[in-house]
Amino acid sequence: MNPKLWCSGLALVAVLFTGCNEQTVKTAAQVDAVLVEYPVVYIERSINSMADDALTPVAFSARNPAKFNPGARLIVKNNAFADSPSTILTADLFTDAQGTVQAIDIRDLSVSPDGQSFLVSLRAPAIPDVDDNEQPKWNIWRYQLADKSFQPIINSAVIAQQGDDLMASFLPDGRIIFASTRQRLARAILLDEGKPQYTALNESGQNSAFNIHVMQADGSDINQISFNMSHDFYPLVLQDGRILYSRWDTMGGNNKINLYRMNPDGTENQLVYGWHSHQIVLDGENQKIEFVKPQQMPNGDILLLFTSTDDELYQKRPMLINIEQFIDNQQALASESVPGTAQQELFTDSVYRFNFSEKINTAGRLSHIFPLPDDSERYLLSWDLCRIIIADLIKACGQLSAEELAQAGLELASPWYELWLYNGKSNTQQVVAKTTEGNMLSEAIVMQATDYPAAFIADKTFGSGLIAELVNEQAAVIHIRSVYDVDGVDSSIQETKPLGILSLRDPKLTTAAELPARFLRLVRGVPLPPREVRQLSNTDFGRSRNQLMREIIGYTPIQPDGSVKVKIPANVPFAISVLDANGQRIGGRHRQWLSVKAGETLECHGCHSQQSELPHGRPEAQAASINAGANPGGVAFSNTNSTIIPLQGQTMAEADEMVNGLAQLSADIHYLDMWSDAEISAPNPEINYSYQQLATPAPTGNLCFTHWNAYCRLQINYVEHIQPLWQLSRQVFDEQTAELISDSTCSSCHGPLDSDNLAQVPAGQLDLSDSVSIDEVAHLTAYRELLFNDVEQEIIDGIVVDRLIVVLDDNGNIVFELDGQGELILDAQGSPIPVLTKITVPAILSTNGALQSRRFFHLFKEERHKDMLSVHELRLLSEWLDIGAQYYNTPFYSQN
Repeated sequence: MNPKLWCSGLALVAVLFTGCNEQTVKTAAQVDAVLVEYPVVYIERSINSMADDALTPVAFSARNPAKFNPGARLIVKNNAFADSPSTILTADLFTDAQGTVQAIDIRDLSVSPDGQSFLVSLRAPAIPDVDDNEQPKWNIWRYQLADKSFQPIINSAVIAQQGDDLMASFLPDGRIIFASTRQRLARAILLDEGKPQYTALNESGQNSAFNIHVMQADGSDINQISFNMSHDFYPLVLQDGRILYSRWDTMGGNNKINLYRMNPDGTENQLVYGWHSHQIVLDGENQKIEFVKPQQMPNGDILLLFTSTDDELYQKRPMLINIEQFIDNQQALASESVPGTAQQELFTDSVYRFNFSEKINTAGRLSHIFPLPDDSERYLLSWDLCRIIIADLIKACGQLSAEELAQAGLELASPWYELWLYNGKSNTQQVVAKTTEGNMLSEAIVMQATDYPAAFIADKTFGSGLIAELVNEQAAVIHIRSVYDVDGVDSSIQETKPLGILSLRDPKLTTAAELPARFLRLVRGVPLPPREVRQLSNTDFGRSRNQLMREIIGYTPIQPDGSVKVKIPANVPFAISVLDANGQRIGGRHRQWLSVKAGETLECHGCHSQQSELPHGRPEAQAASINAGANPGGVAFSNTNSTIIPLQGQTMAEADEMVNGLAQLSADIHYLDMWSDAEISAPNPEINYSYQQLATPAPTGNLCFTHWNAYCRLQINYVEHIQPLWQLSRQVFDEQTAELISDSTCSSCHGPLDSDNLAQVPAGQLDLSDSVSIDEVAHLTAYRELLFNDVEQEIIDGIVVDRLIVVLDDNGNIVFELDGQGELILDAQGSPIPVLTKITVPAILSTNGALQSRRFFHLFKEERHKDMLSVHELRLLSEWLDIGAQYYNTPFYSQN
C-alpha cells in the first residue's frame, strides 16, 4: 500500500506548512540579497535509474565516479527566489530520431572566481547494444552568463572521447584543472617502456583510473600532473593557489581515500591528511569515513561531507577539517601544540545536526552544501526535511511531538531533497527551488564572484626549482636524509651503537658488515590493462593478488649514515624498499605510491612505521631529521676518505654526488667502499650481485641498464626466470674420466621420479618439477609446492599416496568414527574405525618476502644445500619474493 500525503493547513507566523516536504523552520523577515542578485544553478535528477526496465535507486560511488545515472537536468534560475523564472539548459541537448529527449547524467558544478561562468560534467545518453568502452565519455561543459552560451570545452569529438573528464575547476590564470581517465602522459610512458598503450584500470581492476590533468580554457594543451595507480580526483584550488585533492590509496591491501596537496604543475605532491583517521565515532557509533570532494570555506577552513559506505544513501554530514595544524584527526603537526581534534561539526545548532544514519533525525537529511564565497555565512543546501510514515500517511517531523517521534515502527519517507538558502548569522532559511516527489536537487551553486580568489602559482621552470638536464631525460631525484630516521627517531641507536648514525658513518667504529641497511630498491606498479586489451585471471598474479604485478625500477647503495640520493624516473608511481647485505627487504613494504615531476627533487627525512600514527609524508608536519649532516669547517666526515669534503649539513649521499656525480639506478646490487681511509681502517669488501653471473635467463629488461634511461624496468616472471633455476643442470663430472661425481640439479631430487624413472616421494616433500599442477592447471607444480600448503606423501606398493595418520584427542586417545547417533562405526571384524587425517606440509616460501621465507634461505647457507645456489641466484629469488612472488609480472605474457 502506498502511503498517502497528509499536510496541515494551519499557518503560523514564521512557520510554513505549504507542502509535505516542509517542517517547522524559521524564515527570514526580509528577502536575502542573494535571492535578488545572483543566478542560481542546480542539478535536478530522478532518485531512480531510468536506464533499466526496472527502476532501481540511483547510487553514487566514491570509487566509481564515472558511473552513469541517467535522468538529470541542469537548471539556471535568474535568482534565488523560489518562484524566479528558470531555464533548463539541457532540455533539448540530446534527442532521438523521433525528437524524444534522451536521459543524460550531470555532475560537478563549479563556478568561476568572477562568478560569470561555471563548469559542469555531462554524460551523453547511452548508446543501445554498444560495449562499455564505446559508450559516450563524460565531458566538461562551460556556461557563460554574458551570452547565455552552454558548450563543451573540448570541441573535437575524437579528443572528447579519449577519456572521462570530471570535477573541473578554474585555475587563477583561466586554465582548467580536472580529473580524467585520459592518463595522457602515463599512456605515453607505457609506449616508452615497450608496452602497448592503454588506459589503465585502478588497482581494484574494476574501472579506469582517474588522475589530475590541466588544460587551457579552450580545451587544448591537456597535461597530466598526478600519477597514481588508482584514483586522484576532486581537485580543489585553494586560496593559496595550491591544489588539494582526494587520492584513493589502495596499494597492497589498503583501501582508503585521503587528502593530498600539490602545486598546479604537479610539483611538491604530498599526503596532507587522513591516513589514520578513517575510523571515527559519530553519535556514539563507529563509522568508516572517506575524505572525498573537499571544499574551502571563505575563512580558509576545509569542508567535507562525510557519507555512508552505502552508495544508495544520499545523506551526508558536513564537517570542518583543520589541515593547517593537523595531519590526522588526533595528530597535530610536529611543530604544533594544539588541543582537541582536527574534525569539527560545521553546524553546532542541534536543529541542523545532520548525519548519514538511517535513523529518524529531526534535522532532516543533507545531500549537498555550497558555501557562498563571502563572509555572510550563507549556504545553499540540498535538504530533505524530516518526514515519516505513520499509518500510511506522510507527516513532517515538525508536526509531531517528541513522544510521537519516539513511537516504535516509524519509517522515514523516501528522499525528497530540495534547495534551501541557509543564513548562519540569523539562523534562518528560505526555499530556493522545489522539485516533485521521486526527484532530488543534488547539487547547486550561486554565480557570485568570490571575495577570496585563489593566488596564482607559476609553474616551476629551469630557473625556479627544476633541473634542466633531468627534464630532458624525463628523470627526477629522490634524496632521503636517513633510512634510519623512523618517525623522527634514530632507529640505529642500540647498546653497542649509542651514538646511532654518528657511529654508523664512522668507518673506524662501524664496518660495512655491521650496517643494517645496505641498498635501496625502487618498485613500480604495473598498470592493469582494460579487459578489451587483455583479460587477466587471478591465477596470473599467483599466490596472492595483494601486490598485483610489479616491476623493479632499479637499485642503489645506501650510504653509511642512511642517506640516499639517486636519479629516478619521473611521472611514474613508485615505492621503496630498504634492503640488507643479502638484497632482502628489511621492514614492511612501502604502502603508498610516490611520484616526482621531471626535473624535481623529492626530499624525504626517512621512513615510517606502519603502526605509528606520527606525522609522515608531509615535510612541514614531521619532526626534524635525525641526520644533521656534516659539521661546519669543510672537513671530511670522521675517519673517512679525505678526498670527499662535504659542505655543512650535507648528507653522505649529497657529498658523494659532489665528487662522483648523481648516483644512477642499477640492475645489479653493487657496493664499493668509497668512505674508508686505508690508513685508518681496512676497506670493506665489495658486494656485487649481478644478473650477468646467472646461467639461467636474467629478468627481462636488464640490458637497458647498461645505458640507463628513465624507462628501464626489471621484470621477473616465474615461468621464465624462477622455474629455470630448478631445472638447471648442476652435475659435476670428473675431468679425467667424465664420471658423474655429484648431481645437485634441484629437480633431480625434488621430483616425482628417481634416476630409474620410478615413482618417488620428492625430497623434503617438495616437488620442483615443471609439470602442470594438478591443483591449478594455470600454474606449474613447483610454484604451487613452494607457495601453497600441501600434504605429506609416502609410497605404498610403488604408488605415491597421501600419508594418513590416526587422529588423537587432547588426552592422546584415538578418535574413532561415529554415526549420526553418536555410536561407534565398526569394521568387518567388529572393531571401531579410527579417524584418519592427512599431514599438512607448510609452504616453504612466502609472498610476504624473503625474510619471511628464511627457512628456505637457511638451507643454502648452513645446511646440506649450502652453496648449491649461488649468491646471484639467491638474490633473484629474494627480489622476486620481496615484490610479491607473482606468477607473472606482465599482463602480456606469452599464452603458448
